[in-house]
Amino acid sequence: MTRSSPKPRNGAAAVAAVVTALFVVALSLAGASPASANTTLCGKNDSMKVSGGKYVVQNNEWGDSIPQCIDVSDNGFKVTTGWHDVGTNGAPAAYPSIYAGCHYGNCSSGNGLPLQVSAFGNPQSSVDFSTADGQWDAAYDIWFDTNSNPSGQNNGEEMMIWANHSGSPTPFGTKVGTVWIEGANWDVWYGRQGGGISWNTVSYVRQQPTNAITVNIKDFTNDSIGRGYLSSAWYMTSVQFGFEPWVGGPGLAVNSFSYDSNGSGGGGGGTSGTVVGQQSGRCLDLKDWGTAVGTPVQLWDCGTGWNQKWTRTDGTLVNPQTGKCLDVAGGSTANGAKVQLWSCNGTGAQQWQFNANGTVTNPRSGKCLDADGSGNGALLQIWDCYGGGTQPNQVWTQK
Repeated sequence: MTRSSPKPRNGAAAVAAVVTALFVVALSLAGASPASANTTLCGKNDSMKVSGGKYVVQNNEWGDSIPQCIDVSDNGFKVTTGWHDVGTNGAPAAYPSIYAGCHYGNCSSGNGLPLQVSAFGNPQSSVDFSTADGQWDAAYDIWFDTNSNPSGQNNGEEMMIWANHSGSPTPFGTKVGTVWIEGANWDVWYGRQGGGISWNTVSYVRQQPTNAITVNIKDFTNDSIGRGYLSSAWYMTSVQFGFEPWVGGPGLAVNSFSYDSNGSGGGGGGTSGTVVGQQSGRCLDLKDWGTAVGTPVQLWDCGTGWNQKWTRTDGTLVNPQTGKCLDVAGGSTANGAKVQLWSCNGTGAQQWQFNANGTVTNPRSGKCLDADGSGNGALLQIWDCYGGGTQPNQVWTQK
């Protein structure tokens, strides 16, 4: 919720004050330098570019007056200071967040944003985050405007995608329905807000909360267009993820965040094929044609069998014959954790992000899909991504 005016909420204590200072301060931060290790932001509107300028992290405390600080990492942040306690039937205290794109003139680079909705390929974002005590939501805040480069408040749509939440707060507006998107049920809320500039606010609240998710944005924009809230002629200007705390704050953290203007397979049926290792030229294969949970995944000479077929959909890799997912054993985040076949369950252990450099990362762990060898029978695992670029046992192609 990164805006110049706090969002009113249902209830007698709905907030209507206008915070005009945010626009001025945000503009002054447009040239902020990239973050270094252990950077701490404490100013209400402090921001910092990270990942070589690809993303921007912002403290964005706009609905409370107590000190709030966040520690910044290369692709995330953690709230360390600022236990909020504002009314849960009004606006939240803040929206500490990380984003790709432009917000109030403060832009990241190399993201292909702004992007007209009609020109969408498959814009995709993945996030892994940690939660804490309190009352809050953990949500994407995706902004759309009728113009490609607005200097201030967007005038099209604010789309919020609540991956998780705690306590009694609800989205702005009124619940208007429920929809099945990307393997989950979502409650849909709608309201129109703003003063001199107004915009549609559409919120999707996941009924099955998760702390790790890959979002194919087009699945949600198609639904919003179908409801008449979004126009395909508008421009997506930023893709943000963070937390709206009403009560609490410290401990909330984005562990990893990524955005790709044309990511891996979209919603619905996804894309199917083999997954081939650059080093070995061999395919991801279910050992001994196994179909049971726990079947190891290995490298083997590529063939035409169903045991080497994988469908990329909703951030998962599914073997169509078994209907089961590529999974990190035990949900581990440790180097050497084995990759296996398991019943699809929507957890972070089964989320996979295909990256432009050919690596495939598990957002929950931040580690790469890795082959422990190059010969037939070499097992798949997760391992720290090579810091100097890529190494061939961690580079993959779907064919």
